[in-house]
Amino acid sequence: MADTKVRAGSEEESQQQGPIGFEEDPRDIAVPSELPILPLRGVVIFPSAIVPLLISRGSSLALVDDCLKGDRILGLAAQKNPEEENPEPYALFSRGSAGRILKMLKYPDGSVRILVQGLKRIEIREYTQRQPYLRARVAHLQDTLQPSNDLNALQAHMVSQFAKFVSMVPYLPDELQGVVMNIKDPSKVTDLIASNLNISLEEKQDLLNTLDVRSRLEKLSAILNREIELVELGHKIQSQVQSELTKNQKEFYLRQQMRAIQKELGEGDARQNEIEELRAKIEAAKMPEEARKAAENELERLRIIPPESAEHSMVRTYLEWLVNLPWSVSTTDNLDIPHARQVLDEDHYDLEKIKERILEYLAVRKLKQDSKGPILCFVGPPGVGKTSLGRSIARAMGRKFIRLSLGGVRDEAEIRGHRRTYIGSMPGRIIQSLRQAGSNNPLFMLDEVDKLGMDFRGDPASALLEVLDPEQNFSFSDHYLEVPFDLSKVMFITTANYLEPVPPALKDRMEVIELAGYAEEEKLEIAKRHIVPKQIKENGLTSDLIAFTDEALLLIIRSYTHEAGVRNLEREIGRVCRKVARAYTEGQTEKTLITPDKVTELLGPPKYFAEVAERKLEPGVAIGLAWTPNGGDILFIESTRMAGKKGLTLTGHLGEVMKESAQAALSYIRSRADRLGIPTDFFENCDIHIHVPAGAIPKDGPSAGITMATSLASLLTGRPVRPHLAMTGEITLRGKVMPVGGVKEKVLAARRAGVTTVILPKRNEKDLEDVPPNVRAEMEFRFVETIDEVLDLALEPAMVPVDTPAPPFPEATVAPSS
Repeated sequence: MADTKVRAGSEEESQQQGPIGFEEDPRDIAVPSELPILPLRGVVIFPSAIVPLLISRGSSLALVDDCLKGDRILGLAAQKNPEEENPEPYALFSRGSAGRILKMLKYPDGSVRILVQGLKRIEIREYTQRQPYLRARVAHLQDTLQPSNDLNALQAHMVSQFAKFVSMVPYLPDELQGVVMNIKDPSKVTDLIASNLNISLEEKQDLLNTLDVRSRLEKLSAILNREIELVELGHKIQSQVQSELTKNQKEFYLRQQMRAIQKELGEGDARQNEIEELRAKIEAAKMPEEARKAAENELERLRIIPPESAEHSMVRTYLEWLVNLPWSVSTTDNLDIPHARQVLDEDHYDLEKIKERILEYLAVRKLKQDSKGPILCFVGPPGVGKTSLGRSIARAMGRKFIRLSLGGVRDEAEIRGHRRTYIGSMPGRIIQSLRQAGSNNPLFMLDEVDKLGMDFRGDPASALLEVLDPEQNFSFSDHYLEVPFDLSKVMFITTANYLEPVPPALKDRMEVIELAGYAEEEKLEIAKRHIVPKQIKENGLTSDLIAFTDEALLLIIRSYTHEAGVRNLEREIGRVCRKVARAYTEGQTEKTLITPDKVTELLGPPKYFAEVAERKLEPGVAIGLAWTPNGGDILFIESTRMAGKKGLTLTGHLGEVMKESAQAALSYIRSRADRLGIPTDFFENCDIHIHVPAGAIPKDGPSAGITMATSLASLLTGRPVRPHLAMTGEITLRGKVMPVGGVKEKVLAARRAGVTTVILPKRNEKDLEDVPPNVRAEMEFRFVETIDEVLDLALEPAMVPVDTPAPPFPEATVAPSS
């Protein structure tokens, strides 16, 4: 008998280390055809192997007690899932080993430790009992072996592989090499080696399942090759690490020698000089107490850490960030209110609300020095001057200006920074920008706050909540710095094209100031004061070489641009200047006067025209007004009917709200058919189609409700809508006209299109204050409360004899002209 230690296993509850050995050949022991089955957790027992097992499950304890009272023979089958607490028969492998209990030891906690010996391979054919433990009928399996010289050679090669493996690993005794070499039976050799390899449960089960000895030898040889390669790779890595340690020790020794030589020569210690320089910067930075303590702690760490360590550069970088931040550096605000007014008027025309708000802030600062900076949000279409206005405010106040574009930002770390545990970590863009500005009270413009994104890396809009809250931002904590920085002195201004995408919590922290689009007169003044001089200068011209007439500028505004702002206007004026500049380089000498005819010559035919003025309205067509992120626009709503059965078709890329408005409008018209002189059953034998042209452009919102109702009423009564008339308002099923938004933009769009009369909800009368006085004087506004009033105002009267004059507009509320 060869008593040899091999790797221990475990039964269900836990794994126990202990001796495993091989006794005398157990093949002579008779094994019954029906056995109790003990589930094994995480271990496979091969024939002849002796393994200690810890038994703690109630069913397994009952099985062991019954076995000890009988012949002590049991079946041993591994669980497919070692984590399963009470395995069913299907959760066990069908092949295992018959075993014999050699010894048993009871523990005070009720568990039992047994020593079992594998006898022979078995296959479970049928389970005959499930409670209190499993019993099954089993079949005895026999190995298949055909002796040959190549089989002997394969066995010898595998034995030499195992001997090499034993010599490389510390957990197997050297005596095991001799034991394996002395065993001649190839089947027993494979089982012994497999029992002592630290391989997966599935691989051991596969070896147990393999009855052909040659196949088992080949599989085991491949496994041994793999294990030897892994051990050799581990040794190689360990050798490289040891070599690196030796190299570091050598560098340390040389540095110590260099330091001693420098001391003898009186050259001083460069590292100590670096430490003292950082200490002086910490004192000069005048940090708050918490930041100063953090800096001093990191400085002490830097003094201890060897310069060759990777952590040395990380700590040094962190200290550089701390000492270079403007903890106590502020610019002095220019509180001269007339000067601020002058600067704002120089840079921007109109925008009175914003100018008044800035002057109010300066007045408060003049009376109370420690007042918190306002957090403003400029909302308006592109090109109205939101970003440039921020620069003007900074210039008027004498502050540094920082602009941070938030468009497309999706990572929270862009705002708060990365923690220092990450390689290459840096502070967020708020702290970076403050360091760049060199002041703790700049004007900080967060551009395009409505374009923020969100993904798996976090929500930057949520990170901005602390930045833009005056009650919290005095102790803003960046993930990289991990010390609070006071942002309360910063004047934050955000910009957005529209507010809908901005989260409500973020919107609540900002004072929203809306910038509507410009009227033609305002664009003309902006062009004369700012755009024309700027483009003349940028294109290398002077006022002696080129001049623009007001008529030419108005033509560019009306016929070559279609926008709420002035960005495209600047481009078109720039095109004119470039063409004139080219003419001068080609030999022209006289001054160029830009007239309407010259504009058409240089820019080509007009791109836009007053659509209403050139479009004849037929019954079923009405003009609505819409708000877009680029300003206002007009909508032609067309209705037609054809034979059918109560069908309503809506086209023009309409949103759900607009579709519901059309359905509400149709329902109202049907309910008022008698009053309108329409047959009450008009919808029984027809289909109605409502279309809003420019079908490629998405449209939505409730403000086209009265326009759709007017279009349907015009179609069904045959009365066209009055010319040069547009309208906006939400409709209810009871015929009420509800207020809408964007009145200024819609009125300006109507004027651009040639509309002279606008119908508005009564509750929007107050919004006309935002419309320029000259526009209010030129146009006529009618305010209504019900759809009946709208139809009386909008529809032409029914056909009358030729010699009867058409009646004037019905009496209704008219807006004051100024």
